[in-house]
Amino acid sequence: MTGPAAHPDWRHHGVRVVSGKALDANTPQTPGMSRAAAINFARAGAKKLWAGTVTIHPDAKTGAHHHGALESVIYVLKGRARMRWGERLEFVAEAGPGDFIFVPPYVPHQEINASADEPLECVLVRSDQEAVVVNLDIAAVEEPEAVRWVDPIHAAPGG
Repeated sequence: MTGPAAHPDWRHHGVRVVSGKALDANTPQTPGMSRAAAINFARAGAKKLWAGTVTIHPDAKTGAHHHGALESVIYVLKGRARMRWGERLEFVAEAGPGDFIFVPPYVPHQEINASADEPLECVLVRSDQEAVVVNLDIAAVEEPEAVRWVDPIHAAPGG
């Protein structure tokens, strides 16, 4: 094969490195957190995913929200994440550094920094470029039900 299709311009259409000091905060926000884009179409040419960072200040929590049809993965870098979810945020679980959190489409949720003295820092990846953040007005239950993140093929920790 000859011509441009046979030899793509890898210099301009190859790997992209986006500096952590050059993230774009011009992305939909939810009260209580700061999101910044690293990888999207405009910055890196990505067509099927979005990636960036999320920071929640000590002892802070986000407003309840969902992300429409998008799947989200949160990787905890620093701090302790307390996740609440459900129609009335009636379920709760926690994750720490090195843990992954999966949020399915349309699930109402809230991120909480469980630490009173250090920021919660995470990497966030979404399944599409569409910037969907639907902020919700939810009357949360007082005592959420704790849920352990254990799948059917792995034993519970300590079990």
